[in-house]
Amino acid sequence: MQESPAQIATTTVETATPLPKQRRGFAMMDPDTLRAVCSQGGQTAHALGRAHRFNTEKASQAGKKGGATVSANRSHMAEIGSRGGKAKKGYRERQAARCQAEAKKPPSA
Repeated sequence: MQESPAQIATTTVETATPLPKQRRGFAMMDPDTLRAVCSQGGQTAHALGRAHRFNTEKASQAGKKGGATVSANRSHMAEIGSRGGKAKKGYRERQAARCQAEAKKPPSA
């Protein structure tokens, strides 16, 4: 009698034992060798002008550019404002309910 492909798949899955995960590539290197290789890569990138270092001015410019892009979408900004207003309103209502519950509670001795 011939087994179907589904039966063969289930039998091989059941009998197969999971192999331990083997470390390969950079994960196999000892930390000192890895540090040396990474250092060489960073030095080469800077020497070729492909690396980029952020300073506070450039980070500020990038943030402004991203903020301008997001704020140009008026519907997105309106949605954000609406969610914030609703969250604040809910917070105020919960605070008011909490204060009322504390006011009704008799003082304990």
